[in-house]
Amino acid sequence: MGNLFGTDGVRGIANKELTGELVYRLARAAGFYLTKDTKKRKPRILIGKDTRLSGDMLESALAAGMNSVGIDVIKLGVIPTPGVSYLTSISDVDGAVMISASHNPIEDNGIKFFDKEGYKLTDEMENSIEGILEEEYDEIPSPISTGIGRIEHGEELITKYMDYLINSVALDFSGLKVVLDCACGAAYRVAPEVLRSLGAELIVINNSPSGEKINLNCGSTHPEMIQKIVREEGADLGIAHDGDADRVIMVDENGELIDGDKIMAVCSLDMMKNNRLKENTLVVTPYSNLGLHETINESGGKVVVAENGDRYVLAEMLKNGYNLGGEQSGHIIFLDYNRTGDGILTAIQTCAIVKKTGKSIGELSSVMKTWPQRLKNIKVKNKNWEDYELIKKAIEKAEEELAGKGRIFVRASGTEPLIRIMLEGKDEALLEKIEKEISEIIDKELA
Repeated sequence: MGNLFGTDGVRGIANKELTGELVYRLARAAGFYLTKDTKKRKPRILIGKDTRLSGDMLESALAAGMNSVGIDVIKLGVIPTPGVSYLTSISDVDGAVMISASHNPIEDNGIKFFDKEGYKLTDEMENSIEGILEEEYDEIPSPISTGIGRIEHGEELITKYMDYLINSVALDFSGLKVVLDCACGAAYRVAPEVLRSLGAELIVINNSPSGEKINLNCGSTHPEMIQKIVREEGADLGIAHDGDADRVIMVDENGELIDGDKIMAVCSLDMMKNNRLKENTLVVTPYSNLGLHETINESGGKVVVAENGDRYVLAEMLKNGYNLGGEQSGHIIFLDYNRTGDGILTAIQTCAIVKKTGKSIGELSSVMKTWPQRLKNIKVKNKNWEDYELIKKAIEKAEEELAGKGRIFVRASGTEPLIRIMLEGKDEALLEKIEKEISEIIDKELA
């Protein structure tokens, strides 16, 4: 099998690559691994999902696999990924599973596991599960009679997550006019209820829970609609989530995009001002704009770069005691509040800064001056670009051209058949030239 887990769990086209049979076997292996040390009671695992049509099928396979190992399953229903993380951390359970492919198209789905503390599993833990699965480990139990696990329904637990979000700020959002795009995903209920409870005036779009339009021309990856509505309605800001609401992109009062870098700039500076940013340090990935580095450094702070992927950001934060980190995509971790990126939490923390300062989100975010950046995704059949000398030489040449003036970053997507090229620098013509040259070589060698 090999390389079953990617950068964010197990992903694939539902019922083609991510089949019910595979998920059943995965549930047995992961269930055994997560609960093998449970002694005092029958093991328990939470399961949540986004609105994708394949969620029911995969949820059934997961529950059956867990039950067959003797684990009781608590189904949370449709809930944001960070809600699963939070509820795991406060519940007497042995772990959790989220069924979602995040911002990916409807045909995709994914399985994300959490440990009993609500953290995503480490590479080592995922490798252990994959080893159990591959070896068809004969120590996995198959109890009978009263030893078989059962299914409970725990949808009411979602209110605990909503209450926690509401209580994370001590401000009333009255007078704040907000356009909210739920991406027809897991945020469809939680995000509107939380923001209304805080007093915001809401215009909600794309909040159908049917799952047929999840991420389809909407949400954080397609913000054109929310930009238009913010302008038309004269709203103070817009909030756009992805399918599982672990990320957020915002829109200012003029309809201009505010990506994760700018959100982190706003939140970092506010936390530094109030002595809440531990070690005055923000953790980012290589994709974050160099303008964010400049902004934090000029304000007396420090930026640490982790490997790409939210769990590597989290690992760096846990290792060194930092409490804020994230990605340009809007996947931002406030470790004082939750153990994973939380788009709804990020949005309300940012709205609280708007209310507290009396400044618009556009004015607040303008403190960061973005360096010109080009990001291109190239669809490929083979993602192992490091094996091709022509590609490596082209990248080395680009690094020489950009030395002291910018940077280039090339990587394979962990969840899609794509090679991502990121170029950054102050000479846009040079960036365009390099992008064209490298894209043509990658397309010729790998497409």
